[in-house]
Amino acid sequence: MKILLATPEALPYAKTGGLADVAGALTKEFLKMGETVHTVLPLYKKVKERQHILKDTGINIEVSVGNILKEGRIFSDLSSTYFIACDEFFGRPELYGTPDGDYQDNASRFVFFSRGVLEVCKALTFKPDIIHCHDWQTGLVPLYLKTLYGTDRFFKNTATLLTIHNLGYQGLFPPSHMPITGLGWSFYTPKGIEFYGQLNFLKAGILSADILNTVSHTYAKEILSEEYGFGLDGVLRERVRDLYSVLNGIDLEEWDPLRDSAIHSQYSALDSSGKAACKRELMNTLFGRRAGGKKDAPLIAIVGRLSAQKGMDLVSQSIGELVSFGIKLVVLGKGEDIYHKTLLDIERRYKGNVSVTIGFEESLAHRIYAGSDFFLMPSRYEPCGLGQLIAMRYGSIPIARKTGGLSDTIHDYEPLTSRGTGFLFSDYTPSAMQDAVKRALCVYTDPDKMKSMVTNCMKMDFSWMNSAKKYIALYKIAAKKKRLLKGVSRGSGI
Repeated sequence: MKILLATPEALPYAKTGGLADVAGALTKEFLKMGETVHTVLPLYKKVKERQHILKDTGINIEVSVGNILKEGRIFSDLSSTYFIACDEFFGRPELYGTPDGDYQDNASRFVFFSRGVLEVCKALTFKPDIIHCHDWQTGLVPLYLKTLYGTDRFFKNTATLLTIHNLGYQGLFPPSHMPITGLGWSFYTPKGIEFYGQLNFLKAGILSADILNTVSHTYAKEILSEEYGFGLDGVLRERVRDLYSVLNGIDLEEWDPLRDSAIHSQYSALDSSGKAACKRELMNTLFGRRAGGKKDAPLIAIVGRLSAQKGMDLVSQSIGELVSFGIKLVVLGKGEDIYHKTLLDIERRYKGNVSVTIGFEESLAHRIYAGSDFFLMPSRYEPCGLGQLIAMRYGSIPIARKTGGLSDTIHDYEPLTSRGTGFLFSDYTPSAMQDAVKRALCVYTDPDKMKSMVTNCMKMDFSWMNSAKKYIALYKIAAKKKRLLKGVSRGSGI
């Protein structure tokens, strides 16, 4: 099967969130399976700065952005990944915007990228059986295939799958941006890509992709509700027969405490004694030897995007209580500026008990996963979540809200049977989160129960192999639907 992954980010090149992990891991897994797969993403400034050795193919493409032709150049890496270079759009410090807000021309940038993906296929004479689109940045690709490229025989057998990684990000723009898309105003209707007076790129993909999926079973159900649908629940309910779910996995080669060179001591589920050494090293580094020497202090970690979606308001409201429990808290991540300031202020107020690092340091993330006792994810909603999967791989027990992929991947601890891989809470309140932390600390005081939970976590299998096979099955469903629709079109004379 010829597979094209169209994505705005992918490891090891560019990352702002879990989407990059998914795209990078899927590419690797498909190659292992012997599938023919290409990945296409923008050539961001950050990719160049990280000194990836990219090959200039010497091929240029021309892409219409409204009435203006923009030129891009194709670069490649490892014969499976292609980049569209256009410094006007992608030669910037960040992928989508700065802490002050999104780039004002994001509509133009991702119209260029979406049409550019199709032009790259033609320039490389690569006829994909499936184009796997990821999030709003590629939402126009399926619509372009059915409109502007609808009569292009090059794509006559190309089906599309749109993966919704996070419905909270939709690509919303003023109606004045409509001409940039190259589509007529007839598409700007409530039945089309208009959305409460704005242009919606994700809605374009939801309406036009052959099939859809999201990244956990519970989230696939949640987004059909008004509470989690972000205004698109009605549109999704109309396509519920085409909506599937595939649970995310993690790269077991990258995240392996037995072979991880970034951590102080390697360990495994069979012998987790090295984890204690990782904790001592992390505590000494973050809090100093005197504070780090308190071996009995439970260490709770947060690694990821610092935003309202991730429950940072619950954390900031609960910090006094948490510190009074005798815990130490380590935070690594970046996100919304308000939480940068709030968390740094908390670090100053609770010096010696709270450590905050704004930004993302790959090696530090590995050390935190290895050295922490518990991993806190009090998300308001969570499509899947990768942090809890990595944390369990390293024996850091999740404390999380029961929503989306968190409820699908974490088995709540049962005191009577001493079974479970984490501690879940349902209500989105500081008190509910604090109660879950208290339950975790009760287990922490019992070394045998704690060791048993650590082992249970580390034995969980979140490899990409099964998920990749499920995606191949979805690609075949999309291809079959594409063939059936072609048959109907020929029969009806359309």
